[in-house]
Amino acid sequence: MKIRPLQDRVLVKRLEETTKTAGGIIIPDTAKEKPSEGIVEAVGPGLLSPEGKLIPMNVKVGDKVLFGKWSGSEVKLNGEERLLIKEAEILGVVED
Repeated sequence: MKIRPLQDRVLVKRLEETTKTAGGIIIPDTAKEKPSEGIVEAVGPGLLSPEGKLIPMNVKVGDKVLFGKWSGSEVKLNGEERLLIKEAEILGVVED
């Protein structure tokens, strides 16, 4: 199954959270927080302005992005969790 986001929505796969701290302490699954960064897997065409013009997206497939802790809606895609969020909820693009 594939999802094609509509308007200014973005499909994001969360990156795995590390299981060890810098000091070597192992974090149990129950204490882990959901990561707030991920990889963009699909983007919508953009948002329509009040004049009817298409405003293009600022992110593209493959971008590593940061987003808020409670952003978007979780969806299951082929048994894996994904996040469907609006472009405005993306805080920034991570550049390596």
